[in-house]
Amino acid sequence: MQKQSAWRFRSSSVGLIKVEPNNDDYSMNNGDFENSSSADLLPFGKSDEKTQLFLKEIFEILLKYISKSFDRKCKILDFHHPHQLLEGIEGFSLNINGEAESLEQILVDCRDTLKYGVKTGHPRFFNQLSSGLDIVSLAADWVTSTANTNMFTFEIAPVFILMEDVIIKRMMKIIGWENIDGIFSPGGSINNLYSVMLARHKIMPDVKHSGLRGFPQLVMFQSKHAHYSNKRPAAILGIGLNNCIDIEVDERGHMKPEDLELKILQSKLDGKVPFYVTATAGTTVRGAFDEIVKISEVCKKYKIWLHVDAAWGGAVMMSQKHRHLVAGIEMSDSVTWNPHKMVGVVLQCSMFLTKHKRLLESCNNMRADYLFQQDKHYDITYDTGDKTIQCGRHVDVFKLWLSWRAKGDKGFCHHVERCIELARYLVRKIKKTPGFQLVFQEPEYSNVCFWYYPPSIRNICDEVIKNEKLGKVAPIIKSRMMERGSIMIGYQPLGSKVNFFRCVISNCAVNYDDIDFMVGEIERLGHDIDM
Repeated sequence: MQKQSAWRFRSSSVGLIKVEPNNDDYSMNNGDFENSSSADLLPFGKSDEKTQLFLKEIFEILLKYISKSFDRKCKILDFHHPHQLLEGIEGFSLNINGEAESLEQILVDCRDTLKYGVKTGHPRFFNQLSSGLDIVSLAADWVTSTANTNMFTFEIAPVFILMEDVIIKRMMKIIGWENIDGIFSPGGSINNLYSVMLARHKIMPDVKHSGLRGFPQLVMFQSKHAHYSNKRPAAILGIGLNNCIDIEVDERGHMKPEDLELKILQSKLDGKVPFYVTATAGTTVRGAFDEIVKISEVCKKYKIWLHVDAAWGGAVMMSQKHRHLVAGIEMSDSVTWNPHKMVGVVLQCSMFLTKHKRLLESCNNMRADYLFQQDKHYDITYDTGDKTIQCGRHVDVFKLWLSWRAKGDKGFCHHVERCIELARYLVRKIKKTPGFQLVFQEPEYSNVCFWYYPPSIRNICDEVIKNEKLGKVAPIIKSRMMERGSIMIGYQPLGSKVNFFRCVISNCAVNYDDIDFMVGEIERLGHDIDM
């Protein structure tokens, strides 16, 4: 008698599909996930077989997603509006109904979550400063998630704590300091907060215990093109946004040291205490680098803390060819750097560094005796948790450590220099393509800002009307990009300049053909705009 084939079900992005056991899309080692729940997985299940099968399915989902992320024939995103996602699409629901779902449904949820997200590793994703999908650091992230430990004491994260120490000391040599302290944090915004906290603590340590009452008004300064997070500490720490002073920039987008000094002197005349200056190494929109040497001279003259926000541009420290962009960084008191941006480490990976040893701990320690006991049997200087404003801290260092081991200094250098060369190529392409115009000539870094003029507005003589219409072009093209899923580039205005595209190149998968495609796609999507 012929054995009857048993029909089974397998997860897909549209729900459950019926398959036969001999189907290529079905494994004979089926975990029967339709009739299984999380209670069948370790540590609750009686064996680890079900857990292994479930994780293999998850791994298969991830591998397929990774392949699609690098496939130029695949869309960057399958765009849906918020209300569509909330209402549910093809069985994909965001609702939590309180009932435990089967493992089959969990697998479907994982697939659909990736399906309706954005493939930021796609070679044609130019939307953010952080892009790309580095396989080594991705593997490192999987490892750290599996370890599932916390970065506050050596006793529960011995290897990761020592890795952080090794990386921070390596950065001391790269920056050019004689001493260093630092911490990995949840992003550049937090790093910039750390810097202001330390600067204030250095000149007013009593604020930690006594509060602000009775102390003089502090004033801090940053370029008008600095990242918005450089102002946020003024609001958080009670300094006040009105005491966070913007400094003018020159035609290259660099902070003007002479305007900085003028405003420092004005604040002193007003009876305030200038205590902190941010120089930016790689501004968010233009990619401009403030002249650190000149700014440091002003700061030294008035005994002011100098912080370098190198979250975006710090990667040039890895390139002898472009290192000159951060000349003088060794004169700073502190530095922010985000390896999850230009060197491609997966999100998130961010460092705060300072040359003032032990100031982090002095500023932030709370001496919690249930964590930071002073009579432990090992060297307690490696219990770094009391240096931070967090308690729980994710392991981010391993992603950078493993990437550095895999690529070496030369690998990081090559990545930085290639991204900048691709940006130069885009500049040349824009200059010779009708309808395109650079917003800023000869960019310093891998940010390229440009306008696209559709034929309907190219011959308008009235500049006011022309600019008004031009400002509407980038949003229209961006919406078409997202609906089509072919490419993603950001846009924004800046000062008196109406909306323009800002292309950022930091993805190691990008090549010259992708740059050509970008220019051609913008033209295809915007050629028929008629206003």
